[in-house]
Amino acid sequence: MRKRLCWAVCVLAAVCMASPAVWAVKPASPQVSQKAKTNMMRDGAGQEPWWKNAVIYEVYPRSFQDSNGDGIGDLNGIRSRLGYLHWLGVNAIWLTPIYPSPQVDFGYDISNYNNIDSQYGTLADFSQLVSAARKQHIGVLMDLVLNHTSNQHPWFLESESSRTNPKRDWYVWRNGRKGPNGKLLPPNNWQSVFGGSSWQYDKTTGQFYYHKFYIQQPDLNWNNPQVRHAMYNVERFWIRRGVAGFRLDAITTLFEDPKLRNEKPMLGKDGKPIINAFGQVQLNDSLTNNLPQVHGVLRQLRQVADSYHRHILLIGETYLSSVNELRKMYGLHNDELQLPMDMQVGFINKLDVADFRARINEAETELHGDEPLFVFDNHDNYRWERYANAAGVKNPAERENVARLLATIVLASRDTALLYYGDEIGMVTTVPTKKSEVRDPVGIRGWPENKGRDGERTPMQWNSGPNAGFSSAGVKTWLPIPPSYKTVNVAVEKKDPNSLLNWYREMIALKHTNAALHDGQEIMLNTSDEHVLSWLRKTPEGKAVVVACNFTGQPETESFDLTSQGVKGTGLKTLMATPGQAQSQSLGAVHLAPYGVFVGEVK
Repeated sequence: MRKRLCWAVCVLAAVCMASPAVWAVKPASPQVSQKAKTNMMRDGAGQEPWWKNAVIYEVYPRSFQDSNGDGIGDLNGIRSRLGYLHWLGVNAIWLTPIYPSPQVDFGYDISNYNNIDSQYGTLADFSQLVSAARKQHIGVLMDLVLNHTSNQHPWFLESESSRTNPKRDWYVWRNGRKGPNGKLLPPNNWQSVFGGSSWQYDKTTGQFYYHKFYIQQPDLNWNNPQVRHAMYNVERFWIRRGVAGFRLDAITTLFEDPKLRNEKPMLGKDGKPIINAFGQVQLNDSLTNNLPQVHGVLRQLRQVADSYHRHILLIGETYLSSVNELRKMYGLHNDELQLPMDMQVGFINKLDVADFRARINEAETELHGDEPLFVFDNHDNYRWERYANAAGVKNPAERENVARLLATIVLASRDTALLYYGDEIGMVTTVPTKKSEVRDPVGIRGWPENKGRDGERTPMQWNSGPNAGFSSAGVKTWLPIPPSYKTVNVAVEKKDPNSLLNWYREMIALKHTNAALHDGQEIMLNTSDEHVLSWLRKTPEGKAVVVACNFTGQPETESFDLTSQGVKGTGLKTLMATPGQAQSQSLGAVHLAPYGVFVGEVK
């Protein structure tokens, strides 16, 4: 054990002394110029942060790669796939929680913030992963869960032991209220995100504790300075182990109304209360979400990160109601989150040109120049094909065109792009067909109206061999391998130049190397068009790229007049085009296939 610890310390020291620029991606494409490589390496003091225009890739560790044959993905499995991630062109990977946990919510119920769950590996394995990723110019982002712990965390075990325990005030404890016939009721009507009351009664101490999420996930009391100090030390712990930054889980839910006022019901267009998937009246959560006090915590988290004199990135899970609320998350002086997630664009969930145009334009013009973080998919939501489903697209080729269209929006915009593992090969949500197959507690509780989130968490499809290359032959994987793995997998798509995987790779390479797509301003074009979403990316030096995405199942032809934008030239050099679509185009006539995409450089 002592030898292993000493070895881990040596690895850690090497990681921490590494150049601050090591997270800048070096795409495998031989067409990357030396100037482009130099620009991508900007990450020193006073230079552009590594995450600007970056591509971040969410890894769900349980489902990415199993290295030891237990059917569950792990850290060494992720390390073995770094070559693929480098080939794809990503700058950083975000790992969903890998801390020790009872796994009630698959790691989002943490029992120890300063270690690794044994099913994923050890701290030494983590150090090896960080070191190996740095060599591939890939940063590792941890998922930092600040709102709650597991009810098995030592802090909570102390807190619930008595009303006088020193850690009692580390969590939110309140007295109940008397109901009819003297029955003891929760302090108010607040609801858990996962159904039922958000208050759980504790017989030992005769009080209720608050849990925004599962009963087994008690909320921390962020009004307690000791809680803040402890959690900022967690942040420091992982920065010292070489992480490139953090995704801050449920960051807007840290505070609740101190007066414990009841929340109001949400009403539909008919004026009647909305009923949620758990059969309850849906409540407006304005008293338990996005309270002003959150901003003080964000500033302190940023101060801790910035004290390390390298670009530690803070991403926020920020489901917010408007771009105005999103803008606040950057901080008045850009001193809070560098990248709050922009859910306004990626979760429109229908192919509506006007909505996309308006929301992208808001992100590009109403964030005071700050860079948006666009995200279309994650481990909590139905995968990309929800857009094809909403549009009623049945034809397999056209469904794949929809996938290309969405990839183009996130990768050809002026943004940092957040991808979800498997989207690049077209993995889809595989919904469980019977309750006995469900692993996600959301699905177990909500069945059959809510079948949970297992469908978007199935194992990565690497090849057409046993268990899709995710695990050894004959091993029962933690979730079933979808039947699509025979044809939808990395090995098959790598060989096909027209595959979705190669579309992603080439779009990522353009994002990193094309001057207009890397640094250019974004301007919406043909803003009255209801069928085609199009925009211009241009640099002050005159480099210009036009992007056009057909949101319909019919061929479309677009023309563009860029004179008012100060762009000279009428020709277009094709950079990317949907397979089978015309390659030779001009500004006067851009021909788009059904759900087709064209990306062209103005000449």
